[in-house]
Amino acid sequence: MRNFYFENHQNSMEQQLIEDLVIESIRIHGIDAWYMPRTIGAKDDLFNEDDLPIFENAYMVEMYVKSVDGFEGEGDFLSKFGLQIRDSMVLTIAQRVFNDDVAVNDYNIITRPNEGDLIYFPLNDKIFEVMHVEHEAIFYQMGNLQTYDLRCELFEFSNERFTTGQEFIDIKYAEIATTSNAAMDNIEDFDPLSDNTIIETEADSILDFSESNPFGEDTY
Repeated sequence: MRNFYFENHQNSMEQQLIEDLVIESIRIHGIDAWYMPRTIGAKDDLFNEDDLPIFENAYMVEMYVKSVDGFEGEGDFLSKFGLQIRDSMVLTIAQRVFNDDVAVNDYNIITRPNEGDLIYFPLNDKIFEVMHVEHEAIFYQMGNLQTYDLRCELFEFSNERFTTGQEFIDIKYAEIATTSNAAMDNIEDFDPLSDNTIIETEADSILDFSESNPFGEDTY
């Protein structure tokens, strides 16, 4: 039987002390990053996905970079699609800090970090997407959990909309979205009928598709 003179799992004062020390350590050794909760813009109930997410808010929070040796993941490599950058990392945020700085201010009243949210990492001016949230990274010190571990990968833009109010974030992808829309306009202006007519005219000058010899070659 456990010694009842020592309470190691229900002492709220000890739990608060450890949480204060964790927050202070992150503020000393961590960085200030911007957390952007994801807002559903056009949910598809059939496939349970959102093709047009919106990021309307950005909150500055202190985080600790747990990947101290550098970025993880596959790194930079060449593929058939060109240069691919697959950087990933793990960031730690205190649960109390997230609740006080993000959850309270967000209109969706989120209770924890969610997969699909974004984090602006100021050291390399990149945005990372939260792929997984681990809430039991440090296992119940004094019977309580103090942090979230966010496993993040480099964000790949796909027509997301940014209206966070932070210009260095919103403008970052505004030019990309404008270029993408212009490319789509060019595709919409494409007239397949007119181009097929040109192809058929050039083919008729080479091949003879007459009834007598439908697959014969004409002299040219």
